[in-house]
Amino acid sequence: MVAFHASALDGVARNPALPTPLLLRLLASSGGGPPRHVLQRAGLPEQAVAMIVTHPNPGARIDFATSARAEPAQRARLADDPSPKVRAALAYGPEWRDPRTVVMPLPDGVCARLLDDPDPSVRAALLDSPHLVPSFLASLAAHHDPAARRSAARAWRILAPDERSALPADPDPVVRRAAALWECRRDARVTAELLRDPKSAAEALRHGLLRRADAERCVAERTHPAAPAENPSLPADLVERLAVDPDEAVRLAVSLRPELDETRRMAIDFTVGDLDRGDGVRWVREGLADPEVLRRAAASAHPLLQRAAARSPHLPPDLLRLLARAEDPVVENLLSIHHPDTPEEVLMRVYARLGGTFSAWMAETHPRFPREGLAARYANHPDGNYRRLAVRDPAATPGLIERLSHDPEVWTRQAAAGDPRLPPRRLREVLHVPELASSAGANPALPQDEMAAVLDRAGVPA
Repeated sequence: MVAFHASALDGVARNPALPTPLLLRLLASSGGGPPRHVLQRAGLPEQAVAMIVTHPNPGARIDFATSARAEPAQRARLADDPSPKVRAALAYGPEWRDPRTVVMPLPDGVCARLLDDPDPSVRAALLDSPHLVPSFLASLAAHHDPAARRSAARAWRILAPDERSALPADPDPVVRRAAALWECRRDARVTAELLRDPKSAAEALRHGLLRRADAERCVAERTHPAAPAENPSLPADLVERLAVDPDEAVRLAVSLRPELDETRRMAIDFTVGDLDRGDGVRWVREGLADPEVLRRAAASAHPLLQRAAARSPHLPPDLLRLLARAEDPVVENLLSIHHPDTPEEVLMRVYARLGGTFSAWMAETHPRFPREGLAARYANHPDGNYRRLAVRDPAATPGLIERLSHDPEVWTRQAAAGDPRLPPRRLREVLHVPELASSAGANPALPQDEMAAVLDRAGVPA
C-alpha cells in the first residue's frame, strides 16, 4: 500500500481547483477542525460560509474570523457567536496579511455591537484593532465606556470642536491624558502639565509644544535624552547642542529632523544600524502618501530617510528609480515588499540575497517579478534557489517540470510538484512523498478523484 502523508490534506485545502462538494466535506469535519487553509480561502460560496459560522469547533470559527480574504459581511455573521474567544478574534481582525493587501473593516454597526459586548475581552480586542476606520473611532468620543473615549483620541484630527473640548475635561484620568497628548501639540501649557507626569513625559517631550524654559530644563536633566531631539518645537540652539550630544541615539534623532537641509543633516555624526528599517521616522511614516514628504525623504542621503520612504506604495516613478539605485539592501527589501512597480533587477537581487520562504513568496506574489525566459536562464543553474525559478516560466515544458521534481534541492522539487504541467503519473507519485505531498495536493491539475482519495485516507468523513 502506498504511504499517505497528512500534509497532502493541507495541500488539497489550499488547492484553487478544489470542487465545492469536497470543500464542504472538509468543512463538515469536526474533531481537530478543518485545515486552516480551507477556512481562509478567498471567495468561499454561501454554503461554505454557512457551515463555518455554525461549525462546532470554535477554533474553526476563529480562523474564519481572522481571515484577511473573507468579506467583512461574511465575518460579521460571527458577531453573535456563543464563544467570547470567537467574538474577540472577530473584533480584532486579521493579525497577519500581505502588506500589499488592504483589510476591509467590519461595518460600523457590527463594531458598535462588539463594543457593547458583555465580555470585556471582546471590547478590548475591538479597541486594540488596527483595522478601525477614523470615522468610527471619532464616533466614540461620547461613549459610556472610558476605554472607548480614550480610543476616540486616536481620531483627534477629525473630531468636532466640542468633542476636542470635552475629552481633555473627561472624568476619567486616562481619557484626559490621551486627549492631552494630542492637545499638547498646540498648547505649551498642556505640555508643561504632561511633563510632570512620568507616564506621559516622554511622549509630550517628543510631540508637545515646548516653552523655552521647559525645553532647557528637559535637555539639561536628560531624563529622556532622545525625546526632545525629535520635538518640532525645540529651539534651534538646543537642536544644535543635541547635534553634538555624546549619546549616539540623540545625535541620530537630531539627524532625522525634517527641517534640516542636507548639508546640516549629513554633517551630524550619526550611525545607522544595518537592519534599522526607519519605522520610527514619524514625519515620513505619517506622510507616505504625501508627494512632498516622499521627495524630501527619498532624495536625502540619510539611509533611514531613504528606508522610511521605501515603505510607500505611492512613490512616483522618478523617486522609485532613485531608491532602486541606492545600493542599500534594506531599501531594496522594503521596495520589494511595498511597491508594485519595483524594477525587476531589484526584485532579482532581493531574491538572490534572501532566498528561502520570503523569496518564494515574493516570486509568487509580486506583479513585476519576471517569468519569461527563466527556464533558459536558470534550469541548469548550480544554485537550486535559482533552478526553482525555471518552473515560473510559461515556456517550461512538462519534461523540464518533471526533471525539476527530482531536483536535489527541496525548494525546487516543491515548486515543480505544485505546477499543473507536471505529468499526471509523476503528480500521483509526489503526492505520496513526505516533503512534496503538500505541494502536490495544492496542484490545480490534481484530478478530483485523487483529491477525494486524499480526504478518504485522512479519515475525513464522506
